[in-house]
Amino acid sequence: MIQIFKMAFRDLGRNRRRSFFSALAVAVGLALLMLLSSVIQGEMGSALESAIQLQSGHIQIRAASYDESKSSLKWEDLVENPDQIAAQIATLDQVKAVTPRLFASGFLSTGDESSGVRIYGIDPQSIANDPYRAGIVSGDFLTADDREGLLIGQPAALKLHLQVGDKVSLSVNTSNGDVLEQAFTIRGVYTTNTYGFDNSTVFLSLAKAQALTQTENHASTIFILLKDTSFTDGVIKAIQAPAGLEVKSWKDLNTLLTEFETLANSYIGFFYLIILAITVSVIINTLIMSVYERTREIGILAAIGMRSGRIMGLFLSESFLLAIGGILMGLVLGLFSVYLFNIKGFYIGNMGLNGMLISNTIRAQLTLDKTISVTIMTFVATILSGLYPAWMASRLEPVEALRAEK
Repeated sequence: MIQIFKMAFRDLGRNRRRSFFSALAVAVGLALLMLLSSVIQGEMGSALESAIQLQSGHIQIRAASYDESKSSLKWEDLVENPDQIAAQIATLDQVKAVTPRLFASGFLSTGDESSGVRIYGIDPQSIANDPYRAGIVSGDFLTADDREGLLIGQPAALKLHLQVGDKVSLSVNTSNGDVLEQAFTIRGVYTTNTYGFDNSTVFLSLAKAQALTQTENHASTIFILLKDTSFTDGVIKAIQAPAGLEVKSWKDLNTLLTEFETLANSYIGFFYLIILAITVSVIINTLIMSVYERTREIGILAAIGMRSGRIMGLFLSESFLLAIGGILMGLVLGLFSVYLFNIKGFYIGNMGLNGMLISNTIRAQLTLDKTISVTIMTFVATILSGLYPAWMASRLEPVEALRAEK
C-alpha cells in the first residue's frame, strides 16, 4: 500500500499545475460549503435567538383563547392576577426571568403623519427587558412609575421625524372596544437591529398600558426566560397553569421560523449538490486525462503482473491525495472567508418578511459539527469521483494499451 501511495504521489507530480488546480477546486468547493452553511446557521440562529429574547421567550403562559395576531384585550383572553403566577414560577431554579406583558394595537401620530404600532406594556425593572434597555440609542429607558412616556424604535422615529422629548399622540383599542387617545412624550429611541420589530413596536410601562387599555390587573401573557433553552421541557412540566390558561414553548410560538429553517435546509442541500457536482467533475476530468496520458504505462504495469485491483487502487490513491490536499487548503480558505464575511457582515435591512425577526445584518456562524460534516462530504465526493477513471484504467487490455500512441 505504501508503494501504491508513492507511485500516486509521483504521478500527480508529473503535472504539478493540473494537480494543484484540481486540489484547488476541492478547496474552493469546501470553502463555499463552509461559508454557505455558516451563513445559514448564523442567520437562523440569530433569528431564533432574537425571537426568544425579544418576542416569545422560552415559555409563555396565556389564555387558551388568546389570539396573538389580533392582540386581543377581551377579558376571557387575558391572564388575571399575572403577578401572583409570575412570582410562583420565579421560584424555579431554571428560570432566569419571568414577567407579565400586555400587548395592544394602536396608532401613533404626530402632525400629519401616523403609523400603526403594536404596544408592549412591560415591567421596566425586569431583566427580561435588558435587550431593549441595551438598545437605547438616545434618551432613557422607561421607569415603572412613568405615566406619560414611551419608547419608540429607531426606524419608526426616522420615518416620523421624531426624537427624544417630542410629543406624540397614541390611539389605543381598549378592553371594551372603545378607542382612547392620549399624548405621550418620547423618553427614548431604541434599536434591536431587527427592522421588523423596531419599526412597529412601542413600549409603555405595564401599569400605564393597563390603565390606558382598561385592563387593570390583567396581562396578555406571562413571559418566561430560562437560563438555558434545554430546560424548556422540564420547566413546562413543572408549571401548574391555572384553569383556562395554557403553556406554550418557544417552538410553539415560532412555528413560522422553524418551518422556514426546514425549508432553508432543504434548499441548502440542493446548493451543496451543485457545488459538489462541480468539484467532482473537475476531479473526474483530471483523472481521465491522466488515464489517457498514461495508457502505455498502464499496459506495461499490467504486462509485468500488476493486477487490475492494484491499478484501480493506484488511481483511487491519487484521488485520495487530491482530496487530502484540497481539504487542507479548503479549511484554511473557508475559515478565512468566514472571517472576512464577519468583519462587517452582510447588511440586508428590511427584508419584508412578516412573522419572523430577521436581523438587519447577516453574520456567519461556523460550528464544529457543520465543519466536520461538510469536510466529510467533500472527502467522500472526491474519493468517489476517482472510481470511474480507476475502473477505466483497470479495464485496459495490456496488448491494446501497449500499442497506444505516446
